[in-house]
Amino acid sequence: MYSSLEKIIRRADEQNIPFWKAVQKHDCREEGRTEEESFQKMKEMYLAMKESDFEYDPDLKSSSGLVGGEAYKIHVRRANGEMIVGEFVSAVMERALRIAESNACMKRIVAAPTAGSCGVVPAVLLSIQERNRLSDDKMTEALFVAGGIGGVIARRASLSGAEGGCQAEIGSASAMAAGALTYLLGGSGKQITNAAAIALKGLLGLSCDPVAGLVEVPCVKRNVIGSVNAVTSAEMAMAGIESKIPHDQVIDAMRSIGHMMPCELRETAKGGLAATPAAQEITQKISM
Repeated sequence: MYSSLEKIIRRADEQNIPFWKAVQKHDCREEGRTEEESFQKMKEMYLAMKESDFEYDPDLKSSSGLVGGEAYKIHVRRANGEMIVGEFVSAVMERALRIAESNACMKRIVAAPTAGSCGVVPAVLLSIQERNRLSDDKMTEALFVAGGIGGVIARRASLSGAEGGCQAEIGSASAMAAGALTYLLGGSGKQITNAAAIALKGLLGLSCDPVAGLVEVPCVKRNVIGSVNAVTSAEMAMAGIESKIPHDQVIDAMRSIGHMMPCELRETAKGGLAATPAAQEITQKISM
């Protein structure tokens, strides 16, 4: 696992290889796998993401009854031509909800990087694959990009809501998706990491405040926010906009913010949205 995004860029430049290949080579050394084995393992994860999207059931509800069927509402609005954000972002929104709802309904998902943020990366990647008719192999390369970014965040900060708040989950997922999308749009290593930094900056300080302690409210809808944030961050990076704060320093800032957060805002369900009167009523109903 790389200790910085800068090291990935440097390794890629030194060896004249793409960003994703620098991540893969490092993975092979750490895991003792061949490049073929490493690629196949990552491809299996991507295909599992596709499966989790395909197997969405709009009739399923989570055991609490709080989550289920909301992705279908976006689907209907898309089908009626009522979305104002454009077809691509509409597809991203629907997929983020589909996969995050599937997690709440105990269906198979890929933690990317966590179960609570499982809808962000696949929503962006599956939608760009559909739009640009990209191969599964190309998407697997993009998943290495996402994994490399997530690995650096895990090493320098955290991917855990209990340790760093939701910025560590949805924020990290958004950064991973932004970098992967930028790669697929033809971005350089510098643009990839700028996109990741911009996405993460936009979600710094996001608390982890699940209602009733369940990864449902507001978690599912935050997957949509993280997904769309990733798309806009990639677009900015591809336009040549740079993060004024270097990418690795943004990750360090996320770590320090997470340490400053009171425990009530780190997955304990004791603060934030979880402490509102409405959330307390929900909690009582579920407990009964």
